[in-house]
Amino acid sequence: MKKLLALVAVLALFLAACSNSSSESAENDNSTASEEVNLYTSRHYDVDDELFAKFEEETGIKVNVISGEEDELLERIKREGEATEADLLYTADVGRLYRAKEEGVLESAESDVLFEQIPEKYRDEDNQWFGLTKRARVIVYNKETVKPEDLSTYEALAEEEWNGRVLIRSSENIYNQSLLASFIAIDGEEQATAWAEGMVNNFARDPEGGDRDQAKAIAAGIGDVAIMNTYYLGQMVNSDDPEEVKVAENLGVFFPNQETTGTHVNVSGAGMVKGAKNKENAIKLLEFLSAEEAQGTFAEANYEYPVNEAVPAAELLQSWGEFKEQEIPLSELGTNNSKAVMIFNQVGWK
Repeated sequence: MKKLLALVAVLALFLAACSNSSSESAENDNSTASEEVNLYTSRHYDVDDELFAKFEEETGIKVNVISGEEDELLERIKREGEATEADLLYTADVGRLYRAKEEGVLESAESDVLFEQIPEKYRDEDNQWFGLTKRARVIVYNKETVKPEDLSTYEALAEEEWNGRVLIRSSENIYNQSLLASFIAIDGEEQATAWAEGMVNNFARDPEGGDRDQAKAIAAGIGDVAIMNTYYLGQMVNSDDPEEVKVAENLGVFFPNQETTGTHVNVSGAGMVKGAKNKENAIKLLEFLSAEEAQGTFAEANYEYPVNEAVPAAELLQSWGEFKEQEIPLSELGTNNSKAVMIFNQVGWK
């Protein structure tokens, strides 16, 4: 009988140990499962994937990437509501981030590290979104037909001497909407409308394609100047496609409005989604992406300007020279977006 009782006692201890082991294992599994961050992004660059992998390696936090177009992702978050798995909305223009904030899908995030690494002018006043890279919208010109001294301001491209020589993408593009929105903020609607109308009169062709297509159209002799984002030209200079490299080598970069209001600058950035289930991990990812190492990677691999002022621009960007930026709150690009779209429609900018 004593042997039987002893056997029962041993068996009870064994089962208890198994139960505790299973419980600890479940806790560990839950802990591992919670170490993630869900990123809804419209960006499509290899450098982003490289940085996410580096973040995972350093922190053990898995970055789940859901890709799509800006408007689609915003609508998806709104449709999903409180059930959304999104922690961060990562997109390429402050106009989109402003819209997300206005439509109530973002919330504030507090981090002394972010406040130190990202200057105030590149983040939302309520800390609902944070700029992570900068891009300047510049004038690119044919070195054979245009001299730098022929260029001065965005406004000058609307003058008669540039008739039939100007290339730029569609008014539906958010980059152009933000550019015009900046003019509304600086000069008012009347002057912004006059500029847009003058540009339409000077188009070398109806707007089509992306920024790279404008550069290629210059090479094809369709026009002499184009307005495009700096990082596109940087990518072309270092492209695996010899034809793109050839096109880029024959183009010059001019930063307009240096004697007046400054060159238009926009940011690519991320906003904290309201009710984010992994908010702490999302903040860690933002801190990682705005730290010096990641900022240097953005600069060298994708030719975007760092927002972190401790990080220099890539050597290619530095070769184009320093420039003065527009001094307006980036939120103005969102505030004036609807007015910009109205003006584009009014003047017939396709």
